[in-house]
Amino acid sequence: MDIRSVGIVGAGQMGNGIAHVFALAGYDVLLNDISREGLDKAVALIDRNLERQVARGKVSAEDKAAAMARIRTTMTLADLGPLDLIIEAATEREPVKQKIFDDLLPHLAPHTILTSNTSSISITRLASRTDRPEKFMGFHFMNPVPVMQLVELIRGIATDAPTYDTLLAVVGKLGKTAASAEDFPAFIVNRILMPMINEAVYTLYEGVGSVKSIDESLKLGANHPMGPLELADFIGLDTCLAIMNVLHEGLADTKYRPCPLLTKYVEAGWLGRKTQRGFYDYRGDVPVPTR
Repeated sequence: MDIRSVGIVGAGQMGNGIAHVFALAGYDVLLNDISREGLDKAVALIDRNLERQVARGKVSAEDKAAAMARIRTTMTLADLGPLDLIIEAATEREPVKQKIFDDLLPHLAPHTILTSNTSSISITRLASRTDRPEKFMGFHFMNPVPVMQLVELIRGIATDAPTYDTLLAVVGKLGKTAASAEDFPAFIVNRILMPMINEAVYTLYEGVGSVKSIDESLKLGANHPMGPLELADFIGLDTCLAIMNVLHEGLADTKYRPCPLLTKYVEAGWLGRKTQRGFYDYRGDVPVPTR
C-alpha cells in the first residue's frame, strides 16, 4: 500500500516530532489534539526545530517551507478517519489509547492502517479492540524523533505481512532504521533501558551514590552520552514508572519491581524536565541535583 496521508493523535513531545519527520519526508500530515493551545505550540515548535536544521545546513529553506505547508491541525478526531495511516501518540496509559481507537473506529476508511507509538503496551491487546487487528501495528519512535534514527516495528499476533511491509517502507522513506520486535512487554529498547534506569534509582535510593556520582559514573565509565537519572528526567519519570509497571505486571518477575523512590517522585509530581523538577531541579540556569 502507498501511504500518502498520515494522521497523528497527540501533539505532545512525541507527536510533534513524528509530524516533523513525516512532513519533511513528503507526507501530508493532520495533527490532532484535544487542546488548540497544544496544537499551536506543536506547530510553532516544529517550525523552530526545522529552522534549526536549516541553520545547520541539514534542510533547505525550500524544504522547510514545503514541510510546514503539509501540516494541518484539527481538534476533531473523526477528521483523521479517511487517512492512509494513523499514529496514536497519546499518553502512555492503556485506557486513554483504547478510547482513542474506540472513537476512531466508526470513521475509518477500509484501507486505513492503525498504529500506536506506545513504548511498552501490548499491541495484540490494543489491536483486539479494533475492527482491523491485521492492519494494526506498534510504530515506536525514539525521542527526540527528528534526531533519533531507530523505529521499533512491533507486530501483534494478527498483524498481516502487507501491513508490516508497508510500514517498513515508510520507515525507509523517513530515512530511519527499523528494528523488528516481538510483542512482549516493553519490546526491545525499553526492555533493556528501563531496568537500567530503575537500577540507577535503586542505587540512589540505597545511598550507594549521589545523583551526580551515578550520572558521572555512567557517562565517564560506560561512555553513555547522558547519565541514567538525567535520561530519566528527559524521558519523564511518569513514563519510566509506567513502563516498569508494564514489565513487572507483564513478566511477573521481581527484578522489574519499580524502585519506591521512583514512585515517590511521580507522586510528588516531580516528573523531570517537563515539570522543571525530577532528579534535577531545572528552574535555574544550571540543573541542580535534588538529592
